[in-house]
Amino acid sequence: MQLKMVYEVGLVIVILLLLLLLIYFYKKVKNLKKEIENLRFNQQSITIKHGKAWENFVPFMPEFEKVANKDNFTFIGMPIDGICFDDDAVKFIEIKTGKSQLSQKQKHIKELVQDKQVQWHELNFR
Repeated sequence: MQLKMVYEVGLVIVILLLLLLLIYFYKKVKNLKKEIENLRFNQQSITIKHGKAWENFVPFMPEFEKVANKDNFTFIGMPIDGICFDDDAVKFIEIKTGKSQLSQKQKHIKELVQDKQVQWHELNFR
């Protein structure tokens, strides 16, 4: 009888220890998930800042001169980086770094330009 009681108390202690371990590891996993989420956010933030910095320097790079005259480049920012009013054409310029790609809006603008769906409007206020 006493042996059965000792066995039951021991079993309860083991179960309680297992529950405590489960709670401990659950909290650890939850904290690790938060840290991973923060790292992903920081990585994305760094990537965006990197791209923004490049946008400021690209007009001064030799590769840019193959596309447009940097003196005629005007930075817009959104939804495209800039526009260049060269003697031979009006050029919309989007600067990408790393694995970044055109947004849906930028793709749409690109299609409009390629389809020659560009208009001129002059508004006079007197």
